Amino acid sequence: MEKRNGRFAIIEQLLADGIRYMFGNPGTSEEGFLDAIGDYYPEFEYILALQETIAVAAADGYARSTKKPTIVQLHSGVGLGNGIGMMYQAMRGHAPLVVLAGESGVQYDAMDAQMAADLVSMAKPVTKWATRVVHPNSLLRVLRRAIKIAATPPMGPVFVSLPMDVLDAPNEEEVVPTSFPITRVAPEPGAIAKAASMLATASKPLIIVGDGIAYSDAQAELTRVAELIGAQVWGSDSSEPNMSATHPLFGGLLGHMFGEVSSRITSQADVVLICGTYVFPEVFPALSGAFAPEAKIIHIDLNSYEIAKNFPVDLGIVSDPKITLAKLSAELDKILTAEQKRIVCQRTTQIAEAKKQQMTEQYEADRAVHDFVPLHLSQFAEELARHLPPNAIVFDEAITHSEELCRYIPPTTVGHYFQTRGGSLGVGIPGAIGVKLAHPDKTAIGFTGDGGAMYTIQALWTAAHHNIDAKFVICNNRSYRILKLNILQYWQEQQIAPPHEFPASFDLCHPDIRFDELARAMGVQAVRVETPEQIKSAIAQALFHNGPFLIDLVISGEVPGMRG
Repeated sequence: MEKRNGRFAIIEQLLADGIRYMFGNPGTSEEGFLDAIGDYYPEFEYILALQETIAVAAADGYARSTKKPTIVQLHSGVGLGNGIGMMYQAMRGHAPLVVLAGESGVQYDAMDAQMAADLVSMAKPVTKWATRVVHPNSLLRVLRRAIKIAATPPMGPVFVSLPMDVLDAPNEEEVVPTSFPITRVAPEPGAIAKAASMLATASKPLIIVGDGIAYSDAQAELTRVAELIGAQVWGSDSSEPNMSATHPLFGGLLGHMFGEVSSRITSQADVVLICGTYVFPEVFPALSGAFAPEAKIIHIDLNSYEIAKNFPVDLGIVSDPKITLAKLSAELDKILTAEQKRIVCQRTTQIAEAKKQQMTEQYEADRAVHDFVPLHLSQFAEELARHLPPNAIVFDEAITHSEELCRYIPPTTVGHYFQTRGGSLGVGIPGAIGVKLAHPDKTAIGFTGDGGAMYTIQALWTAAHHNIDAKFVICNNRSYRILKLNILQYWQEQQIAPPHEFPASFDLCHPDIRFDELARAMGVQAVRVETPEQIKSAIAQALFHNGPFLIDLVISGEVPGMRG
């Protein structure tokens, strides 16, 4: 090419930044640079989704797994509108997506033509930054800025509107790699000393962590601090193994829906260390009483916005979790007295014994339903754990069945487990596709519910079309079970008694959805599992099949003590 237009320049910029994939659904206003991909840039691959939600969700899975900027292409206002729900998911989960949407052209602004819309205003509520390129020779400058903003902590999606006439115009900009700032920021020694002093003297310490730990690769440093002070660790906005689930001090996840669930735990502590997260991510968070009145609160995060956002803190530190926790553990090692260490050891033993007893009771409950039909996810997960490769990656959208899954395949290693976050249904199938693209050498298996699966079921076609060797398990309980659990809480709060039948709209069984047949219709091999005897064979088929494979796992949708 003697002279290249913007549609070529944009691909060259992405390649210069080491970006090899674009997830999208094509439209007329983007056809120029899509046409350029095949003829001129064979090393750049377009991952075709049949609907915009799927493109964003698959890119989200890829971005979460690589922790690198990932490109999404949507089409004009209608395509952006379809993708916004999943962009909200990416924003809440801090996924570094760069969302590009074409439009007809700057020259048509005055016409109020078909499909005209203010794309930037549409995208602003669900992005870190949203803009429109209005001059051909600012195209790459704006694109580099978008990539930098998306990938700089706190990471998150950005949006760039690309008018067609800007892309078709000659572009003379130089292609240079995007510059990224270093954010490994260390705190002042005085702040570390103050935090260590507060934690060392705590009688009921508690640690609350989120995915800022995984991003900073601070799992080991976090674990060391928890062990030094004998603090139980709870996840909040935690969708990765920020601490190994098998560690005796790991308590689990705080509430997702109702603040009182979290408050029952957090209000018991006299010193609380919050790191790499915000408080609290529930749908109905506690407005007060989340912490004891005299409790001391320490908050460490790279995201200054989240520190003291909802509740006052005694010490807020804007710094990198890995560096900060390492310095904190060194200071604690230095100042803890022999008596304090003895108390820590005693407290750790008590926490560990309580967790062991709880796990024993849960395993006993699983054994009691081991041969039941309809199946329970515990039956399947126990068998899968025997065959899943050690380096497998799990994408977990099992929602109300996640606890059973994690008992047998516990999240232990950063980068090998991802849970849904942000509240959007339908991330399980496309999320596993993105993870598999990021790690083609590893087994990737996505779990989702029947309700969530139907939001993005077309993603199976994408897996087949690109021969993406991901595995999928549909936890088919024939209902929106999460809604049944939530309405029980609502009835209790509103003193609605006696309990009665759930709303008919919570059930998905008339007619029955055959996910195995849907999968085969889109080119994905599948099997339906309804009895214990079918489990082992289905797992073997899925793991040994060369290509995408789906298991339609029919399980109980029972809600304890209620009629379904």
